[in-house]
Amino acid sequence: MSELASILRDALRREPRGPLCVAYSGGPDSTALLHALAQLPEARDLGLRALHVDHGLHADSHAWATHCRELAQEWQVPCLVLRVEVNHASGYGLEAAARDARYRAFALSLHDGERIVLGHHRDDQAETVLLKLLRGAGPEGLGGMRVARPLGRGTLWRPLLDVPRETLRRYVDAQGLPCIADPSNADHRLTRNFLRHEILPRLSEHWPQAVESIVHSARHSREAAEALSQQWRAARHDLLDGASGSLDAAGWLALSPALRHPLLDDWLHARGLPAPTTAQRQQIERQCVARDGQLPCIRWPGAELHVWKGRLWALPPQPAIDPQWRADWSGAPLALPDGGSLQLEPTGQLAEPLSVRLRQGGEHLRPAGSPHTRELRDLMQQSGMPPWRRLACPLLYADGELVGVGDRWLTERGVQLFGKHRPLWHPAF
Repeated sequence: MSELASILRDALRREPRGPLCVAYSGGPDSTALLHALAQLPEARDLGLRALHVDHGLHADSHAWATHCRELAQEWQVPCLVLRVEVNHASGYGLEAAARDARYRAFALSLHDGERIVLGHHRDDQAETVLLKLLRGAGPEGLGGMRVARPLGRGTLWRPLLDVPRETLRRYVDAQGLPCIADPSNADHRLTRNFLRHEILPRLSEHWPQAVESIVHSARHSREAAEALSQQWRAARHDLLDGASGSLDAAGWLALSPALRHPLLDDWLHARGLPAPTTAQRQQIERQCVARDGQLPCIRWPGAELHVWKGRLWALPPQPAIDPQWRADWSGAPLALPDGGSLQLEPTGQLAEPLSVRLRQGGEHLRPAGSPHTRELRDLMQQSGMPPWRRLACPLLYADGELVGVGDRWLTERGVQLFGKHRPLWHPAF
């Protein structure tokens, strides 16, 4: 048995049983991983399969997908090919945007209890730790990639983090395995490639044990991060409002930075949002003490964070909304410009079609049962409607008269128009 197959067999014995899905790019590392696992009966008995993500970023990407599907078939391993759209305008940079698209595909494709197996090795770990160091990360980031973490309905598993890249390359050569040569891996303008081809070799010239030392330090950082996590997870339980998903701003700010920073990152990641940079984190801390009446919003690529009513609220970036948007509505589900929706409960059709518009400012209405006409702005503020929802709140008009606001308020005429029905508004955020 080869050295790589032996390492993987031992790793499988240490892990709980469950189906395996190899993230198969066609490069040398994932090729070695998939082929070695395919030689192990215990891996096949777990329902071994492969997943190839086609990012569509290269003219040969379709040919690469075909290569992976056919080679996996030759090894009698089912291979699913997924085409993803990479958001070039995300603000992350192409590397990070492609990674986000890839991991979303992984998460959506995993079956219950399945492990997505990645070929990341010791040299990848050293590169990751250096990147985190250059970005000013704390113990969590400097701990590098985790061996395992939850993903989708299953688990992301990296069984080769202690294995040198050379071990995988020797396996590829010994088995004569065909691999894809992605030209982007030789582009030194990309951050990780620059570290891999320029920086780490120079470090190793002066410090031959550089990679081992970096990975060793990562283990220490991981241990420190795990110890700290017991404290900040307990604090998160006290600070998090389960209904709204918001965090108590003052309580969060009162924590030491060693607890405050990983708690914020974990809270954001749980919402599918990226963590802020050091500068953005400092801005959040400054805005936590904003005066009443101020509505601070801190934005970075992929997220925006609001400080409102003494709490932190995290959202995906809000789309630009045309205040002149309007639509006719007879009761069928209606898509709103922020991604939300309006529908009739119970389902049916209104006797009289309504016009749906957005706020222009200065609107008034008298809610049914109230003796006074109220300014809509005041109603929204006093009801606790978050500011980011107000611009996209659907206003319901009949013959030019405001008769309803989302599913919050109806006038007497609005009550008559809806009869046994009622509007149901689902905000996007």
